[in-house]
Amino acid sequence: MQDVLAMILAGGMGNRLSILACERAKPAVPFGGRYRLIDFTLSNCVNSGIRRVGVVVQYAPRSLAQHLGEGRPWGLDYPGGKGFTLLQPYISRTSRDWYKGTADAILQNVRFIEEQRVKQVLVLGADHVYTMRYDPMVAFHRHHGADITVGVIEVPLEQANRFGIVQLDHNNVVVGFEEKPAQPKSNLISMGIYVFNKGALVRCLEEDTRQQGSIHDFGKDVIPACMTRYKIMGFNYRGYWRDVGTVESYWQANMDLVVDLPPLNLYDAENEIRTGLHSDPPVKLGPNAIARRSLISNGAVINGNVWNSILSPHVYVEEGAVVSESIIFDDTHIGPDTVVHRSIIDKQVWVGSGCLIGWGDDYTPNKDEPDNLNTGLTLVGKGARVPPGTKIGRNCKIGCWVKDTDFISSFVPSGYSIEPKEGPEQDSQA
Repeated sequence: MQDVLAMILAGGMGNRLSILACERAKPAVPFGGRYRLIDFTLSNCVNSGIRRVGVVVQYAPRSLAQHLGEGRPWGLDYPGGKGFTLLQPYISRTSRDWYKGTADAILQNVRFIEEQRVKQVLVLGADHVYTMRYDPMVAFHRHHGADITVGVIEVPLEQANRFGIVQLDHNNVVVGFEEKPAQPKSNLISMGIYVFNKGALVRCLEEDTRQQGSIHDFGKDVIPACMTRYKIMGFNYRGYWRDVGTVESYWQANMDLVVDLPPLNLYDAENEIRTGLHSDPPVKLGPNAIARRSLISNGAVINGNVWNSILSPHVYVEEGAVVSESIIFDDTHIGPDTVVHRSIIDKQVWVGSGCLIGWGDDYTPNKDEPDNLNTGLTLVGKGARVPPGTKIGRNCKIGCWVKDTDFISSFVPSGYSIEPKEGPEQDSQA
């Protein structure tokens, strides 16, 4: 795999993740307690023997860049930046503007690609959760003499309209590709993983720039336009893969980790998921603490009851508090006798005593984001402060950096949002 370059698209805004992505790019969203979403794609590259990686960033890149550093946790910190390169948009005499789509993001870095002495370029998203060796896919691509190979997987038919639908013939040649159709004809979808011969990639991108009306997206424009001119194969993947582009799918993928036999094995030494280095103390359980079917990260202190939940580093759960079916990000404090149910609470949040978060049987969709918050999950944004005794219903959104004084009542009905009255405070790392 020394002659393969991986290009990771990590500039997404993640609008459907609501306030979880308000101050960070979607690939930088925490996952599974101690990881970030991009850790899975980067680790897959390293586990596959790929040692040349370009990460294309754009939206809110600060926390992502801090997390990635020089690539040391993934063993990519070679002298001279030969293993890991962060690729941000820039203005020069030849570059044009901000990236205008996934294909345009790669095109604007075509000189970097052409400088690499590689035969194939692996184009990857950074917002999927899965463990996959890419070397069998590259071997499949080469064996079939393909110009392009698309990674494909079956999903439940009711979810298929969120993805590109792929049709294969009996030889696994791609004969149809339709991006996010309202009525999918099958449940075989594109994983957003592409192997290109380097020359074919450059030609496809240049051809796309001449297509009137193109939004310069691989799934919507580039792959369909290449159907008649290039040999495109479909590589079937049968392992665990989850797109976590919505609040519900993100929560469910996290909950997949706490079942008795998780479909995604974080403990597989041969497919290790690497992340940024931390020097945190061990987990501390108090005399009355109860923790069941949960992932609890280092630095957490638990004096209450935690079950079916995921806690990131340095979460503090006071005595009498109950956290269930929830995800709590770093450095968050859950006050005594507070109950948190089916909620996602971001970093540096302070929740006072005796609060109820994710309360009641009213599942009214959120009035501001009915498409994103409609399954009963409540979100509390980064840096928010929830006053003692506050009761918050289902599908609620408590914005980033909300203060005690922003709550006009101790009860937030289901489907309502609280936003900060003043501009957000700034913090350290998102």
